[in-house]
Amino acid sequence: MNYEKSIKYDKNLVENKIMGPNPLKLVEELLVNHNISDSAAVMDLGSGNGLTSVFLVKEYGFKVFPTDLWSDPTENKKFFDEMGLSGDEIIPIKADANDLPFAHEFFDAIICTDSYNYFGRDSSFLDEKIIPFIKPGGYVYIAVPGMKKDCHDDLPDELLLSWNEEQLDYIHDMDYWEDIVDKSDKSRIISIKQMEGNEELWQDWINCDNEYAAGDKKAIDAGACKYLNFISIVLQRKE
Repeated sequence: MNYEKSIKYDKNLVENKIMGPNPLKLVEELLVNHNISDSAAVMDLGSGNGLTSVFLVKEYGFKVFPTDLWSDPTENKKFFDEMGLSGDEIIPIKADANDLPFAHEFFDAIICTDSYNYFGRDSSFLDEKIIPFIKPGGYVYIAVPGMKKDCHDDLPDELLLSWNEEQLDYIHDMDYWEDIVDKSDKSRIISIKQMEGNEELWQDWINCDNEYAAGDKKAIDAGACKYLNFISIVLQRKE
């Protein structure tokens, strides 16, 4: 895929802010032919250091609520100010995905990049913790790291160079995720598919000067990408 929006961003800025495989490219691919209206109210769930939130404002014109448990909203606001964004465009929130502090039916969409796999693996999570905050007819866009085919019963040596069994339990294949989201009574599946940018996104990550990226480099350099992918999930809240 040609990531026309993502490549506009300064390489050093991206590398200093990302916390895993290139999230800008994940968002750009996730939102190809998206159905979210301009100026929509969007929650960026698991927003980390806020880079994807800036991207969603600048490239798509959304009003974004970066929502993350582990990042500092004051630091994120400083970053947003530096990027020329106003408080009318972007509002950082510190919150747990299991206890979101918003009014029900407030958002037109929720976008979650490279984090849903940490908190959304319980089949009840979607209907109980996420869907209530979306307007009827609104959307959920999710991108998660995955496996091309589940191999937890016989984990390849390449994967175990960087991750242990517990860490790999957060990564599953499309059948696993389809089974999870298909149990939702309040949303319908628009699409679930493998994303294109696998090796490119991982290479962007392991080329960073970051201790966590350095830890992942062993597996990627040994060929772990032949087992890995990224999965895009698009859901719509039922009317």
